[in-house]
Amino acid sequence: MAKLYGVGVGPGDPELLTLKALRILKRVPVICVPKSRYDSDSYALSIVRDVIDTKRQEIVPLVFPMSKDKDVTKKFWDESARIIEGKLKAGKDVACISIGDPLFYSTFIYVLENLKERLANLEVVVIPGVSSINASAASAILPLAKANERVAVLPATYEKDKIRDTLRDYDTIVLMKINKVFDEILAVLKDMGLKDKAVFISRCGTVEEMIVRDIETLKGKELDYLSMIIVRKHVY
Repeated sequence: MAKLYGVGVGPGDPELLTLKALRILKRVPVICVPKSRYDSDSYALSIVRDVIDTKRQEIVPLVFPMSKDKDVTKKFWDESARIIEGKLKAGKDVACISIGDPLFYSTFIYVLENLKERLANLEVVVIPGVSSINASAASAILPLAKANERVAVLPATYEKDKIRDTLRDYDTIVLMKINKVFDEILAVLKDMGLKDKAVFISRCGTVEEMIVRDIETLKGKELDYLSMIIVRKHVY
């Protein structure tokens, strides 16, 4: 059977693609690209568009709706796995591209789990990518950890009390998926005296990149989905 590749394409800057990712993406006959809707563009595809050859390679969209309804999402994961299974059984290597890293908050994880249930002899290679956390820290010139410091990464949509516990117990805290709950998180940070230790980063590595250190100026605004807050307690 052919081989499945999970390829991390980084946070947005094509120059952050690894050499291995470039080599695989130029070679494989099938490239699967994630989309949130059938009629939407693929952000991951936009990163690698200049690398691939659409005349020679087949681009297969996989739809992963942004829904918390597991019945809804499972339907799309099953459909994506079925499509990939067909390509692999036809003897075609398949690369599934993912923003950032394929094994870090990525839809590739769910497809991989599904395919492992379908194909006993599935051969998988994962090419790690630059995560949005590392890229954002680099853009903001914000060290994530040194010596014995501890780092926590969690969705900002997590339970508020547990977010407070994490903010209290760790040295650096990365809050992902911040856009829908920013005002709530801002209130927590202010209450804990951490507002001035927080930096907001969105669309890192792109022409739309935004870094905001006075995060209160973002209160009440509509924020991009590709956003995070890094709270660094100990300024270097």
